[in-house]
Amino acid sequence: MTEITDTVANRSEIVFITDAQDCNPNGNPLGENRPRQDPVTGQGVITDVRLKRYLRDQLEADGHGVFVKKTAEGTSGSRAALALDVLGDITTEEELEEIDDIAEQFLANALDVRYFGATLSFNKDAENPVHEALYDQFEGGNYTGPVQFSPARSLNAVELNEESNTLTSVISTNEGKDVGGYGLDDHRIKYGIFPFHAIIDEHGAENTGLTDSDVERLDTLCWRALKNQTVSRSKVGQSPRLYLRVEYAKEGFQDGDLHNAITLDRESAGNSEPMPDEELRNVNDVCLDVTTLLNRLETLSDAGQVESVAVIGSEYLSVSVDGDVIGTAADLGSELNVRGVPTHEVDVYEEFQETLPSE
Repeated sequence: MTEITDTVANRSEIVFITDAQDCNPNGNPLGENRPRQDPVTGQGVITDVRLKRYLRDQLEADGHGVFVKKTAEGTSGSRAALALDVLGDITTEEELEEIDDIAEQFLANALDVRYFGATLSFNKDAENPVHEALYDQFEGGNYTGPVQFSPARSLNAVELNEESNTLTSVISTNEGKDVGGYGLDDHRIKYGIFPFHAIIDEHGAENTGLTDSDVERLDTLCWRALKNQTVSRSKVGQSPRLYLRVEYAKEGFQDGDLHNAITLDRESAGNSEPMPDEELRNVNDVCLDVTTLLNRLETLSDAGQVESVAVIGSEYLSVSVDGDVIGTAADLGSELNVRGVPTHEVDVYEEFQETLPSE
């Protein structure tokens, strides 16, 4: 069982920028699984639920306990069955009774609940005495997650890729091995760049037991989840491009708008002339204007509001300040250091090893 020590002391704010090329980053099941899109602005949309699914899947792949997950049968299963699995594959009432503090052990084992919260309203099941005992023993259990991501709206209006709209799949029948085909919807966007935003609330952390180590794990988890959990046919083509986590120094303080401090610099994207949104095809066609973001972080740091900034950047994404390209997103850590902002440049594949569960 993972031991929960002191919970998070300082509030954090995350800006996590990803992009999507020739894929469906978040289909809408109520709309023929077409990529989600703002009908007025044409911006692409990726929900926080989709991002948290990637994060949960990566946590599980890393060997951490996860409550909200798919079972071997491919479904979510009942909350009671999933809770028993997290508690240590409990199968008898006697095993439940041996647990001193069931809520404490559940939170210690269910890392995704410490991050994102969960609803643990179990139904009484007279036909399953273990589920009934769980219901009786688990007092309360609705947890509000201290880590709250917002849906991401792309910085550009996205274009649907009509060239790959329909896919024909060839199949053979069992009888006589006859070959036939049928059409499959294959909706994708051509290109979109998406800024996610999150707040990590130190007061909410007390409710779920979120620790400083849990928060630091997010620094490598977000990056790796976008690398490792987007490898299905419709999702491949997504990449992490920039990650910033600002840990604030004063209780209850947050800027709250850092994701709105980043825009597309259409003049400095390396093209002979600004490209309209409908012509954007990959990361080489865009440049992020980080002028307001860097100025804001410098101002906050000078005012003593910033404890530290964790940063990861892609060498493929150009960034500009005051209309001049200063390098790539990988250079933002150095730029923040020059401005006197306390910065930690995260080495993802070196540091994630320290976030794995202990043997």
